[in-house]
Amino acid sequence: MTQQIPTEPIGSIPRPDYLVAGLREFAEGEIGQRRLDQLRETALAETLERFEATGSPVVTDGEQAKPSFVTYPLAGLHALAADGAVIPFADGHTRRLPRLTAGPFAYQVYADEYLRAAREHTRRPVKQAVIAPSALSLLYPGTGIAGYSREDFLADLAYGSEAEIRRCLDAGAETVQLDFTEGRLSLKLDPSGELLHSFVELNNRVLDRFSPGERERIGVHSCPGGDLDSTHSLDVGYAALLPALFGLHAGKFYLALAGEPERREVLAEIARHRQDGQRVFVGVTDPTDPRVETAGEVCDRVLEAAEYLPVECLGTCDDCGFAPFADDASTSRDIAFGKIAARVRGTALAADALELASGQA
Repeated sequence: MTQQIPTEPIGSIPRPDYLVAGLREFAEGEIGQRRLDQLRETALAETLERFEATGSPVVTDGEQAKPSFVTYPLAGLHALAADGAVIPFADGHTRRLPRLTAGPFAYQVYADEYLRAAREHTRRPVKQAVIAPSALSLLYPGTGIAGYSREDFLADLAYGSEAEIRRCLDAGAETVQLDFTEGRLSLKLDPSGELLHSFVELNNRVLDRFSPGERERIGVHSCPGGDLDSTHSLDVGYAALLPALFGLHAGKFYLALAGEPERREVLAEIARHRQDGQRVFVGVTDPTDPRVETAGEVCDRVLEAAEYLPVECLGTCDDCGFAPFADDASTSRDIAFGKIAARVRGTALAADALELASGQA
């Protein structure tokens, strides 16, 4: 019997043009919430239909209803200012997080509502991406908030993050994925690693509230950021990140690899630091590259990874989401689904090749 290699998407899919336009019209007061919800529902149904057409064994909602992969829990929270932390990308553009201005902090939206909506449209296993608490910790200003200490904020944040993950598990998520793109960025902001250590400590503060069985269904995604076909920390090597990353108490790790200039060096580091019981999903398609990889190229990348990692601990994924921010139209939906189809087919080809090689050994 062929050794199956699991393959999963990361999260976002570019929104269709009508939804991007609808989001703009809603922001400008030209349409109301009801019309926007209708557009989102249509986009969700179309996205899941196209996901299934690729043969993907696991699907996501494509984050069609999220304003962004990081700020969705804040929708409706009023104690925010626009002048928060700035994330610079290699091509010169930036994204800016909001700044919390008062406490207490509480999630306004939990991702299980996206999960439940998706499950109405598919019988495939659905994966749910959630933002890591370490990313939301950047909302708290360095100057502090009068009457609301950072420790009180982190306690509230950990409570909300735990509740969100648990709600998604209870709602039937195949996997709950913590998006931890700030891990690599933290080493750019603080080469000493102290910021990274604090991020890992906070995330484990949440992960440790789950049983070993539950943590097998929880994964962590790390990449150098992806937005408008650019990255924020590709120039930061994996070597300094991986020892801390694999110290996270999760069962699955989704690592961007297709866009790395030295994949074999990264694979050697992954093999060195991966801990027992941790499955590594290696990125085999690059959302920042407009060219659609062939199934043969994906197969070759999987076979390359199998030289370093046990097949029973190996999986494949895309490097990153295809449109983590709702207004990112740099990649078309056709290209995104073409890459997903190549990932699915190429992973199956690699599994067959590895099975054949095993039988001939």
